[in-house]
Amino acid sequence: MDTQDGDWGSQGEGRVPGAAAGPGLAPSQGSRPPAEEIVRLNGGSGLAWAEEPEQRGQLWAMRHSAWYAALALRPGCQGYSTDVCVPISRLPDVVVETKRDLQDSGLTGPMVGHVGDGNFHCLLVFDPQDPAEAQRVHAFTQRLGRRALAAGGTCTGEHGVGLGKRALLLEELGQEGLDTLRRIKAALDPHNLMNPGKVL
Repeated sequence: MDTQDGDWGSQGEGRVPGAAAGPGLAPSQGSRPPAEEIVRLNGGSGLAWAEEPEQRGQLWAMRHSAWYAALALRPGCQGYSTDVCVPISRLPDVVVETKRDLQDSGLTGPMVGHVGDGNFHCLLVFDPQDPAEAQRVHAFTQRLGRRALAAGGTCTGEHGVGLGKRALLLEELGQEGLDTLRRIKAALDPHNLMNPGKVL
């Protein structure tokens, strides 16, 4: 399996996929009442806002720990993180379909996300010595990307296209869209120094 499809790591490498400083986790005061009302109307509970830097840090630490928690499900196996982003209105259906797909595929793949923007991640844990399982991971990631596109979303939320999502990017943008991006890149990088031989 092409290791450049997404973010790879193993327990010993100490890599955290998507570990980037994010925006503040506290919503504007104006968004609190509508959010709280939506949660209440849908049977949710335990809604809390992280306003202080220490609280925000704790939430980011939990997000980053999800990677290691996923790897702990299958000690000695390798992790692969992929993500998509869909319109919020389609998120519940896409998450349910993705969970069903993971189960039907016999894959270990906890889902996590900062779903306020429709973005979620599948943290796939598999045995790299098992070619059949590696192939199931690859096939799953392609189906996930196409599921997001069919829902009006994008094949990648924040992890980027990589080599593994090139075909999906073409499906998403079309040839004209890709050609436009290539012209922009050529204008900004006339000597092709940035990511030569990649998607653009």
